[in-house]
Amino acid sequence: MKEINDQEQLTSYLHFFQIESILNEQLIPHLSLYSFDQGELICSQGEPSHYLYVLVKGKVKIYTTSAEGKTLILSFKKPLEVIGDIEYVRDIDIINTVEAVSPVCMIGVHHRWLKKYGRDYAPMLQFLLEIITQKFYVKSNSLSFNLMYPVDVRLASYLMSVSFDESNSPLKGQLSTANLMDAANLIGTSYRHLNRVIQQFCIEGLVERKKGFILVKDWEGLRALAGNNIYE
Repeated sequence: MKEINDQEQLTSYLHFFQIESILNEQLIPHLSLYSFDQGELICSQGEPSHYLYVLVKGKVKIYTTSAEGKTLILSFKKPLEVIGDIEYVRDIDIINTVEAVSPVCMIGVHHRWLKKYGRDYAPMLQFLLEIITQKFYVKSNSLSFNLMYPVDVRLASYLMSVSFDESNSPLKGQLSTANLMDAANLIGTSYRHLNRVIQQFCIEGLVERKKGFILVKDWEGLRALAGNNIYE
């Protein structure tokens, strides 16, 4: 994580996403702009929560890990999204791990300033309520998605999410073959079965397995397979 000392850029993000009115004048001076590299963890499950983040650029992956070490993908998020809202409201440790899928920019504010200036500010509370209820709706859908849909549909959706950013531009590296075990865990299948599905995708011309990564070759074909049942 790197702090970006650029007040003009911070102000432009606030204006572009029309969130100036959500933040009162006392809170705005305590906002900071942060950047995260692709693959960097923004927050980790079980760690103390100190910041509320607003995603203004890039894409993040959210997943949970069981006590046995099994992981399961919950969703991918693009701007505008809030990270750490439930933890702030409930004053609890971080619930899920959040990882940057592409280079990411976040507006961050420490909990101590939110508690001092934001607790009784109606627009801020309404904004958090809308964000949190939307998350529960998406989470319900994503859990059903993992339970109800076959692995080929889940893999197609996962490849779409990790291979393209918020403007549908290709991300560097695509899906690394070194991360296939993690991918299998995240979409809820075995490593062996995942490889069988990838092999079938190669035969169908949807992807190409190159040295070190999986390259998406047929975006429209993947989208047709996934339908509207994607992780986003």
